[in-house]
Order: sequence, then C-alpha cells, then structure tokens
Amino acid sequence: MAVLTVLLQMPDIRDADEPVLRLLVESPLVETIWISSRSSGRQLAFPKCRTAPREDLNSGDALNSLLSRIDTPWLLVIPDALGLDIPPSSLERLLEVGGLTGAGLVYADFRERRKDGHMVDHPLLDYQLGSIRDTFDFGPLMLFSVPAISQALNSRGAISSLNTAGLYDLRLKLSLNSAFFHLQEFLCTRAEIDDRSSGEKLFDYVRADQQEIQRELESVATAHLKGLGAYLAPEFEMPPPSLQDFPVEASVVIPVRNRKRTILEAVNSALSQKTDFPFNVIVMDNFSSDGTSELLAERAKDCPGLKHRLPERLDLDIGGCWNAAIGDPACGRYAVQLDSDDLYSRPDALQQMVDLLRTGRHAMVIGAYTLVNERLEEIPPGKIDHREWTWENGRNNALRINGLGAPRAFCTELLRKIPFLNVGYGEDYALALRLSRQYSIGRIYESLYLCRRWTDNTDSALPIEKVNRNDLFKDRIRTLEILARQRRNRELP
Repeated sequence: MAVLTVLLQMPDIRDADEPVLRLLVESPLVETIWISSRSSGRQLAFPKCRTAPREDLNSGDALNSLLSRIDTPWLLVIPDALGLDIPPSSLERLLEVGGLTGAGLVYADFRERRKDGHMVDHPLLDYQLGSIRDTFDFGPLMLFSVPAISQALNSRGAISSLNTAGLYDLRLKLSLNSAFFHLQEFLCTRAEIDDRSSGEKLFDYVRADQQEIQRELESVATAHLKGLGAYLAPEFEMPPPSLQDFPVEASVVIPVRNRKRTILEAVNSALSQKTDFPFNVIVMDNFSSDGTSELLAERAKDCPGLKHRLPERLDLDIGGCWNAAIGDPACGRYAVQLDSDDLYSRPDALQQMVDLLRTGRHAMVIGAYTLVNERLEEIPPGKIDHREWTWENGRNNALRINGLGAPRAFCTELLRKIPFLNVGYGEDYALALRLSRQYSIGRIYESLYLCRRWTDNTDSALPIEKVNRNDLFKDRIRTLEILARQRRNRELP
C-alpha cells in the first residue's frame, strides 16, 4: 500500500538521475513524487511525478502549499537527488524505524562516492536540543511523519513565508513537539557534492551573497529560542567592578605548542603594540618539542615584557593553558588573545580592545580579522567582521552559528571566576556563550588581526570523524547553554 509522498530536488533530470526516479516510481510504497527542478517539462514523463510549486524546496510558501496536498502518513524529503543511489530496502527500513520509534523525523548515515572513485562512509550525528545550527547534516534522506508535522504546525504556526529558510523552520518547529531519530545504518550512496576541505567551507556563511539568507535563518532561530523559553532580551548585567591589584593593565596571552615557524612573529607583533598603558605578553608554552621553547627562552632573556611560562600540569589543552595564564601573577587587568600563528594587523589593536573594556560595559570584546595565507597575503573572503552579531540579538544568534570572531579580550578578574573549558577546540565559543548569558560583549568591526590560513591550522582539512567530533562538542555546548538560559528565564522575577 502506498504510504509515502516524496519531495525531491535536483538541478536537472539527466540519464544519471533516472535510476532514482525509477526506484521511487516502481516502489509500491510511493504514492506521489513532487519534483523541484529546472527541467520541469521533462519530469512529467515519469508516472507518479508532479511539478513542485517552486524551484526551491527551502521556500516556506512552497512547503506550506505542498504539505496541504499530502494525504500519506509519511513524507520523504530528498534535498539533492543528483547522483543518489537508494537500495529498495532502504525505503522499507526508514518506514519501519519511523513506525517503531514514533519519531517526527528519521534520518540515516550514508556513503559518499568521491570524484576520484573512492567510496567513503559518511556518519552523521545524533540530534539534540542544541543542534539548532542551520548547518546540521541530516544526510540525503529525511523521513518526516506527516501527522507529527500537522501537530507541530497547528501548535506552532505555519512555516514562515521565507525564501530560503523554510525547511529549517519546519524542522525546528517539529523538534519542539517530536523526537528525531538517527539511524546509524548506511541506507544510500551519494555522489560527492562539495569536495572542498573543512577549512575552505568554514567561512561560507560570511560571503556577501549569503547575507539575506543569514538574516532569514537568524529570524527562524530566534523564534525557535522563544518557543524553547531560551530567548534572551537585550538586557545585560554590568560586569562586576575590578577589586584586585594587577601588575600591568593588560596581558597578551599566547598559548602555544610546536609553532617554531611562527611563534616569534606572533610575540613580536604583540610586543610592538603602541599603548598608553603598561602591558606584557604571556606565552603559555605547552611543552613544545620542536624548538619553540628554546626560541622563546632566548627571546625572553633580553625582553622583560615577555613572560615565558610552562604549565604546572601535563594534561592541559588550549583552554587549560588560558586558565593558567589568567591565574598567573603577571597577568594584567585585561587578557587579550593572540594565536601563535597569527598577528595583530595594526599597532593600536591592543589599545582599541582595552579602551572598550575600560568603559566597564562589557565582559568581553571581539574585534574583526582578515584572512591571509602563509605569506600574509589576503585571501578570500578577506575581512571577517561577524556583523551577524548585533546588540539586540547577538547572544541569541550566537547559538545558531559556530564562532564569534577574533581577536578576543576579557576582564581577567571575571575569567578567574568563570574559566575556560580545558579543551582544544571551541573553548572560546563556549566561554563567549557563557559570558553573553549575563553580560554584554562589545564589538569592534575594524580589522585588528591577521588570521593565517595554512596547513598547520587545526581545522584546515579534517576527516569527517574529526568534523563530527567538533560539531558534536559545539552542539553539546549549545544544549547546556539553552538549558541554562531556560533556567535563567524561569527564575527571573
């Protein structure tokens, strides 16, 4: 008996794509196939196939229109059918799991056929409360319960009239009412869609042509946080006044491990800053073994402003090294970030960040940076200023995106009470979320920093397992932060 409506998108229908349609057409489980494609004239030659109202399945109006015409209990959404191979048994398996779990959405792992001919596994992540980023990967097959969609839209309202964020709005509304189930089985094979490295994909959302899309996504995420009871209005606590004595006004903190090629450039960049206050540079050298330690020790001999430190423990990651620097007696009233392979782009960068912290309005300040290559030549997309952060909604939108920018500066006294997590990825993001729950984060939209993109970056070209591990960590951080914000809102008078 036909129990399934299929909604799929493909740029064009070519011979290579026809096996996917043939499978769906011949399956007794499938009643109707809605196709969104530029070649709308040809798709009608296939039985069961109809032309979708619009080209883009992410259109809110298009989705609302299609959902009103569905009379099957299940909807299979295929965001990109190009080069997709689905074994017949996979449809039965998805439906079986959907029935057993009662989930509003079922999705499964898949395999990827790369352009060089190799086949690789592409495991996905379990969905959780904090998986609200619009980049969450559900794979090629998304099986929705139509009754669950109806219940969600009846209680949460129709999908918003959006050009590109309709599917995002649907799954967030559905997640408020229903569980999502991740099936850890490889149910299909997809041709590789994007063969760029993880480092190249990192900055897609800041491209100029993405800004209208980003505004739509932000509006959807904000509405979702309101539905969760985790939205925060733009009302901030004042950071507590500084009561401790500090040896200098500011410290540039550089955690480092095995950066012999770049560490002295970073140190000299920090030492050359022009300020109206005394400052020092604390390099927390996490037991480098490539000659970095020797270079730092030699440089520190004739430079009293450089504090070369080794941690007292062997089990510290980047966040732990930051905490060690923050707790060091030499640390200044304000602590300012500089990575060991980056540089300040102007001599007053430190002054600008400290001046904004001195106003007493912010617990943290974040500037803008420019992407450069190993030779310090600007590379696309160039300046990254994270203008998606606004005073009105930045701390809510921060739960949707994966980072807040650099360089970062903090009130040291506050960080001695609210420390970094002892992790090597996302420690800055986690702290920014935590601080923004209570306090304002000040922004400088001028470029103060040169961020070097090269093969030694920790996120330059990661395997899928490491990408998943990083994404899972940030989803967990978002889950905990949403829970904390829900509690905060409940406890407010």
